[in-house]
Amino acid sequence: MILKERSEVNKITTNLSIAELRASLKGRVIVPGDADYDEARMVFSGTIDSRPAVIVRVANTDDISRVVSLAHETGLELAIRSGGHSGAGHGVCEGGIVLDLADMRALEIDVKGRTAWAETGLTAGEYTAAVGAHGLATGFGDTGSVGIGGITLGGGIGFLSRKYGMTIDSLLAAEVVTADGQLVYADANTNPDLFWAVRGGGGNFGVASRFKFQLVEVDMVVGGMLILPATADVIADFVAAAEAAPEELSTIANVMIAPPMPFLPPEAHGKLIVMALIVYAGDTEAGERALAPFRAIATPIADMLHPMHYPELFPPEQAGYHPKAAARMLFVNDIERSVAETILDHLKASKASMAVTQIRVLGGAISRVPADATAFAHRTSRIMMSVAAMYQDSAENAIHEAWVTNLASILQQNDSGTYVNFLGDEGEARVRAAYPGQTWERLTAIKTRYDPTNLFRLNQNIPPVGD
Repeated sequence: MILKERSEVNKITTNLSIAELRASLKGRVIVPGDADYDEARMVFSGTIDSRPAVIVRVANTDDISRVVSLAHETGLELAIRSGGHSGAGHGVCEGGIVLDLADMRALEIDVKGRTAWAETGLTAGEYTAAVGAHGLATGFGDTGSVGIGGITLGGGIGFLSRKYGMTIDSLLAAEVVTADGQLVYADANTNPDLFWAVRGGGGNFGVASRFKFQLVEVDMVVGGMLILPATADVIADFVAAAEAAPEELSTIANVMIAPPMPFLPPEAHGKLIVMALIVYAGDTEAGERALAPFRAIATPIADMLHPMHYPELFPPEQAGYHPKAAARMLFVNDIERSVAETILDHLKASKASMAVTQIRVLGGAISRVPADATAFAHRTSRIMMSVAAMYQDSAENAIHEAWVTNLASILQQNDSGTYVNFLGDEGEARVRAAYPGQTWERLTAIKTRYDPTNLFRLNQNIPPVGD
């Protein structure tokens, strides 16, 4: 059974009409020519312009099973979309089938038991706002529009990670539609191999339809944005302060040339700055004390740190924002003054409309989980860095790709690992770097059991044995 109507994308004539497909599913079926097709195929990255043959906005697990079976029967490439933030554009495909989870947004909150069952079409911001109404939270990343499906399967590093661990450390159970179309429940006791693999192994093992999360009490935090002038000393001192900070405090430091943001004085526009996001998840008075060392590094250009409810850290994003960017991530052990000077020199030399080096100090609860407890093996990595160049003209892509690749190679130290959620389309070796040694061997064995034909291959792919 394959799609009957001749698509302008792939010119395949098939045996199942679009009308029959629509009749067999509860969810929506969107094809080229439909009024909302172009919007439905768009993902976050502005560098991706793929045209799938059909997009299915599934309504339930029966729909998911039907679409998975359709992909198996037809051989058409299958893309799984939660929030569409994959840097490699894995939430869409050319000429294939997109299984879009956006309409699966049910959320069941057990306030007394401190757990929540969440469908994977929810965004991190939606989930956080809903549980935040009860003074509770699960840690995701730092962007509200990211789908909880992708960020959870890849690991999840964000504002609460140093205090409570990664998103996968709060995952209690998952429901997954596997390649044979079956709905499989997985937790520490039931299908524990699958449960281990989906905590960091990405979407290689099936379509995650629901997650059960642990909730923690996080109501008021102290945080927001602190902008400092960027010098080598400021950068090195900021990293040192972040490493010395209590685990309740997490930072994301963006070293960049200041755009003309309205909250910056005109004299700061075009100058190098550290635009830092800082969050202290704990007592307000203790938070103010923990923030003092950062304010003392240099006279702030802007200080917007204040007590707030945790969900306020995830404001709605600008509609229609689809940036074009080249990016690379890496783990490093330290950022001393010489490293900071290298960052500043390369930022000044970039021809991008915006060039950024992002620095996140890890440690804390992340590092206390054994490396083999989940498929995320980089528990002892100290600092995560991302190098990015944003641009307007697609013809400039090669220039900016070369710039980020060069700077990342210069900054590389002896930690050769990578974080799968921040990978673009960078090749097999980089995927292997995300899953070193025995982690890779174990994942390939589990992949072989649950997806022996590699149906779920449009991802940072872990092939089955023999593929």
